[in-house]
Amino acid sequence: MAWTKTYHGAEPQRVNKWLAQAGVCSRREAEDFIARGLVSIDGAPVRDPGHKIARGQTLTLADKAEKQLGDAVTVMLNKPVGYVSAAPQRGEIPAARLIAAERLWGEAARVPARNTKLAPLGRLDQDSHGLLLLSEDGALAKAVIGPDSEMDKEYVVRVAGDIAEKKLALLRHGLSLDNRALKPAKVALIGKQTLRFILQEGRNRQIRRMCEAVGLKVTDLKRVRIGPLELGDLPEGQWRPLTSAERAALLGR
Repeated sequence: MAWTKTYHGAEPQRVNKWLAQAGVCSRREAEDFIARGLVSIDGAPVRDPGHKIARGQTLTLADKAEKQLGDAVTVMLNKPVGYVSAAPQRGEIPAARLIAAERLWGEAARVPARNTKLAPLGRLDQDSHGLLLLSEDGALAKAVIGPDSEMDKEYVVRVAGDIAEKKLALLRHGLSLDNRALKPAKVALIGKQTLRFILQEGRNRQIRRMCEAVGLKVTDLKRVRIGPLELGDLPEGQWRPLTSAERAALLGR
């Protein structure tokens, strides 16, 4: 079924810009869809890439365009400790190397080729493990890690040191890294020496540095959720493709 959405903005807006801001696709993809006659407003095809949609009008994206977006490869991996999510330095092993047929959990229509460019949607450092999204989907990347994204990420963190309430209060709000204040975080004690962190930002080694700032040492860090997507029972070191329903949930549709 074709994707449709009604525009509620106060002022008319270019179709390609609105589709990008809504996290449906990139501006370039929107312009390509318009050129191929795959976008219509109130049933009439849009032919001009500069066309504006007005309040109350409904845009429809043809099935062919929706399928193309859905064909962009996105996988979720339960990354083990020892693998890097970003570009590896000498001697480091990229997490993308685990995306192979022998490590597939369940079924996939196809296994990404070794040369598929899968970028991490939220890095997970070499000493950490858990949920890692790898994707070639630009719209999904914007929704998860774009500058305007407010998608939260949840971590289960084991620490060494005295967990005093005043330390928890600082972790929740009051710390700065690199001379820049951190956004408020949700931090709770959920077990012996175990904390749950929920963050809306992902600075370099942020949780480890936050804990160091209050005299705690991280001994284990696991990401268990990105927005509505949970790691669940995906075994460590294995991967599976993202479903269309999960992609839609991450895009907020």
